[in-house]
Amino acid sequence: MRIEPADDAMFRERDAWRYDPPYDFYDTDGLPVKNPELFLAVRDDDGALIGFYFFEPVDDGLFYGFGLRPDLTGRRLGEQFVLAGLEFARPIYGRCRVVLDVAAFNERAIRLYRYLGFTETGRHTETFDGYGPVEFIDMEKPG
Repeated sequence: MRIEPADDAMFRERDAWRYDPPYDFYDTDGLPVKNPELFLAVRDDDGALIGFYFFEPVDDGLFYGFGLRPDLTGRRLGEQFVLAGLEFARPIYGRCRVVLDVAAFNERAIRLYRYLGFTETGRHTETFDGYGPVEFIDMEKPG
């Protein structure tokens, strides 16, 4: 697995990803990316894009976002993918509290995050065009 700075080609490829419902909520539909400099492309040994990571320092922690290519989801690759991102970030950001949020309907992701030591710290709702209000679970893992 290769982790490298994201480029325009990575974002174009990611924009073409289509997840099955209800995960289609994660389709980007070509919307502009906020803070593209915080994204990293994750490629396999042949150079194919398999996912992305997003790291943003916040307060005394690190916000962690990521996505796995749709055809790779549901195949028990999430644990390895999430942990690889955490390992990549550690020498850059140090051992710090890691925070993330996940759509409350995404039960398979929530199970994985709990298994990896993340705990729920709160909930919030955001409103999206085409989806309306979506509840998110805020989670964190100590450093």
